[in-house]
Amino acid sequence: MAEAKGQIGGQYQPLSQSSIERIHQATLEVFEEVGFEVHYAPALEIFAEKGATVDRDAKRVRLSRQLVEKTISTAPSKIVLYGREDKHNLDLEGKKVHLGTGGTAINVLDLETGEKRLSNLEDIKQIARLVDTLDNIHFYLLPVFPHELPQEQIDVNRFYAGLANTTKHVTGGVWHPEGARNAIKLASIIAGGHEELKKRPIISAICCVISPLKLDKHYTELMTIVAENGIPVMVPSEALCGATSPITLAGDVLQVNIETLAGVIMTQLVNPGTPVIYGTVSTIADPRRMSYTSGAVEMGLINAAVAQMAQFYKIPFYATAGMSDSKLPDVQAGYEKMATTLLVAMAGANYIHDSAGLLEFAMTASYEQYVIDNEINGMVMRALRGVEFNEDTLALDVIKAVGPTGNFFEQAHTVKHLRSEFFFPKVSDRLPREEWMEKGAKDGRERAREIAKNTLATHQPVPIPPEIDRKIRETIPGMV
Repeated sequence: MAEAKGQIGGQYQPLSQSSIERIHQATLEVFEEVGFEVHYAPALEIFAEKGATVDRDAKRVRLSRQLVEKTISTAPSKIVLYGREDKHNLDLEGKKVHLGTGGTAINVLDLETGEKRLSNLEDIKQIARLVDTLDNIHFYLLPVFPHELPQEQIDVNRFYAGLANTTKHVTGGVWHPEGARNAIKLASIIAGGHEELKKRPIISAICCVISPLKLDKHYTELMTIVAENGIPVMVPSEALCGATSPITLAGDVLQVNIETLAGVIMTQLVNPGTPVIYGTVSTIADPRRMSYTSGAVEMGLINAAVAQMAQFYKIPFYATAGMSDSKLPDVQAGYEKMATTLLVAMAGANYIHDSAGLLEFAMTASYEQYVIDNEINGMVMRALRGVEFNEDTLALDVIKAVGPTGNFFEQAHTVKHLRSEFFFPKVSDRLPREEWMEKGAKDGRERAREIAKNTLATHQPVPIPPEIDRKIRETIPGMV
């Protein structure tokens, strides 16, 4: 059973209002006194033209409080990300919650053998076909890297593989300037023109900010290209507590806020009103190994706190949750994924990526894990829906009518609410042990693998029309 996307979060608030205000004031202080580095020369000129203090030799930019607040005020408070089918449109505003895939992993667990191998373009297509059927995965963020392609062909072919195999909204990191332009051109052809794409964006792009306090040349050039084209862009910081940011969660949240706002400001100076999505993929560095961790509960706490900062600025929020450091779809993956996804969803994050399919520090994707995570996401969305309270759901008249020792199952009230009140899992087993054993005593991974295999054997997504496909291949170089 699917829960409606866009359920309202915000029940969990790790930061007080005074803490939010203090982080904001500290952020302005750092922008004014310390600033950040910008390693893309055209961006330095843009900052200088708009009134920032620019040290070109040091590549350092400082912004007054007034310039910061004025610039971020031009970022839209509501962004709609469209699917090829309108039933998949995502309304990003306030505390509406959506959950989806993430990437870019470099490996997959092969669906047939269960063994880890390098990912390829076919995996992007097949995972898209699977996700197309999973109702509690609301968008498709291109999840794996196509190792067989040269760099200049990656962007357009990844986006095409996604768009051709699911009608959900497609997001992706971009790798190459010309590749980014071709991906936008591809989406424009499918959407019916560039202006139509801007009105109804079926793709969005991710351009990272580097910790600590740096807009590097590569991502800033890509960010500029996307913003110039008016395409929705996520600008996440990936600060790691104790490594590239302070070890305290509060200090990390402050640094994330500075870095992400630097990305927001960059997009707005390039093209005021650009649909920008404030973001983070921040977590902790495990101090025992100084390594990236994706399943830490602290990731959930950080992203929940940062959600409150995005809400403070009234900018839609791209969050991270639902990953695991486990190497397999096992019990560790289950509790790590549920812990962070529930925390971040209950904080009201708008666009929670990485919440399906990823294992092993986000390095490996698993087909069966998408099926399992669809179920976890459904439970999370059901939790957000909460307890519906009205005179009908209170059921006072029903309790009176049934009385002592009566039976509620045969009541019309039960029939009315039976399908809508509960979440019905497809992977979880609720059979008596004897019946479970008769059916093969399968564990959750086996059941999820069967669902994935059956889906890929039978499901055909809505295709891109042949005449559109022909135009794409005739006009865009590098298509495979």
